[in-house]
Amino acid sequence: MLGLAALFVIYSFIGTFVFGLFLYYATRPVYRRLQRRIRPRSLAAAVALLVLALPAILLVAYTLIIAFHELTTVARTANLGALPQPVQQYGDISRLAQNPEQLLENADNTKLIEQAFGSTYKYLAFVGNAALHLFVMIAIAFYLLRDDHKLSRWFHRTFADTGGVLEAYVQRVDSDFNSIFFGNILNAFMTGTIGAISYNLLDMAAPPGIGIPYPTVVGLLTGVASLIPVVGMKLVYFPVTGVIGAEALMARDPGLLWFPAVFALVSFVIVDTIPDLVLRPYVSGRNLHVGMVMLAYIFGPLLFGWYGIFLGPMILVLVVHFVKIVLPELITGSPIQPWAVDPTYLRNGEEFPEPPHDSAESKETDSPTDPDSSVTADGMAVQPPTPGESDDADW
Repeated sequence: MLGLAALFVIYSFIGTFVFGLFLYYATRPVYRRLQRRIRPRSLAAAVALLVLALPAILLVAYTLIIAFHELTTVARTANLGALPQPVQQYGDISRLAQNPEQLLENADNTKLIEQAFGSTYKYLAFVGNAALHLFVMIAIAFYLLRDDHKLSRWFHRTFADTGGVLEAYVQRVDSDFNSIFFGNILNAFMTGTIGAISYNLLDMAAPPGIGIPYPTVVGLLTGVASLIPVVGMKLVYFPVTGVIGAEALMARDPGLLWFPAVFALVSFVIVDTIPDLVLRPYVSGRNLHVGMVMLAYIFGPLLFGWYGIFLGPMILVLVVHFVKIVLPELITGSPIQPWAVDPTYLRNGEEFPEPPHDSAESKETDSPTDPDSSVTADGMAVQPPTPGESDDADW
């Protein structure tokens, strides 16, 4: 029952557990290097997770600073007189602060405030749920980093077989999981580099009056966002495409509309599709067929949703090594043939002895009288039959 309950919990939060495994395997190479110099294990695991997240945190912080600076500039230079009359009434914040009751005098304003509070509640619930799942992911990665050696010993002591088949299977799976998940980090780095180079080159060819805002930052953000399955990079270049398109429309020059279209095409093909379908399988599936890994990355999100980009390759690794290692043992393995043992030979903690032979039989086995006799694999002396004996004679 306990095992079924654990499986139900994992199934209910499968995306969270899969992403937690991704964080574990992505940080394990860093953790094992830090573990030699940093004690205790808990501190080394925390530092490893921080090292993985620090570049993304710094980049996002720098982006927020730039966004705040741009919003401040727009607020200082904005001309509220050009806005429609229904919007201008909310532009004078000082007048609203002196008399806030005027917002409630209009029924439309009351309905608008109710909708705003409802939307805010939904967004807060979404953010809270995302924060909870993020905490569980980090906790899974942290405790796996700190106690993976204990889990390995327990698994080996509990489930190991005498032939070593399960141990070989787990080692192969663990090695390929490490390649796949750490390969996603390498893919993010290469995607960010490709994005930064592509956007800077495209910005150099931009027509006067418009351009890509902060092309290097946008390119690096696409690399970080590639770690978010399916929609990651689109969260970056879709808004930037909208901003560039708005600038082209505000310039009232149809000849400028080609630039946002080219930016969207370059983002989708060069920055998004090629790294995701070509580079990611190549750097992730080092010990697997590249085509199979590519199909796993394609069909994983289609079958399982956002976490399928990790779960698809995981299932591929499990199936491939099961076919290579476990299935041959199941097909060609020898059946177990038990033999009777005298109870006096059973001792706790000792292997079963070989069944005893008769003393007379042992003497005949040790010293065969006929030089032409042969010895079988079990030590019994066998003499060749004489021409007059039948085939089933007992010699």
